[in-house]
Amino acid sequence: MDNTKRVTPGELARAYQEYEQGAQALLDDLERELLEGNGGSVRERVRAFAETEQKVFLALALALNDSEGFLREVESGLGRDVAGEFESIRDEYGSLAETFKLVRLEVMKGRQNPVTNLDVRTAYSTDQEVPMIGYTISSGTVELHEYRGTTQETLQSAGYLVQAANDALKAALSADRPVNTDELSALIDRHEKLEAELNALYDHIDELRRKPVE
Repeated sequence: MDNTKRVTPGELARAYQEYEQGAQALLDDLERELLEGNGGSVRERVRAFAETEQKVFLALALALNDSEGFLREVESGLGRDVAGEFESIRDEYGSLAETFKLVRLEVMKGRQNPVTNLDVRTAYSTDQEVPMIGYTISSGTVELHEYRGTTQETLQSAGYLVQAANDALKAALSADRPVNTDELSALIDRHEKLEAELNALYDHIDELRRKPVE
């Protein structure tokens, strides 16, 4: 789908107009299925649609999220009436905006199930005398993974992910590959937040070490 990056908003809008009846029927069906709680099925259907009707999918994804000034560009190139059609889609099918946005990330930027929410719960097991952590990872309306474990088990998993990030950065550096400024800025921010959390973790562990064992 990379070739759609060079397609103008006007071309995308015309592609939608040629497929308008089928697209409207699909949006109605997707919205109904989403309301019924079938987020996973909706995601799969939008993925399939993106593969078979690339330009129409991108027009809808941009319109639903009003991304990259799409509506403004359509109005400038094709007129107010055409832009109004896409504004109606945005307003009527807003519940589908996130799904189309996430699938666009997948098909255009190589993502897979982008994480949008991490619902964390904490508890304490008196039988084991350990704090417990539970979390649910979601991508839009799709629940990806549910977990429950002790603090050290959770940190082990977190350590694997940090190691993987280091491996990926090391490989890029070894191959003399650039990292764009947005990614680098976000990496710096993530590192600072991670460092602050690790400092707090050290303080908690140090306090536990000094606490008398009953």
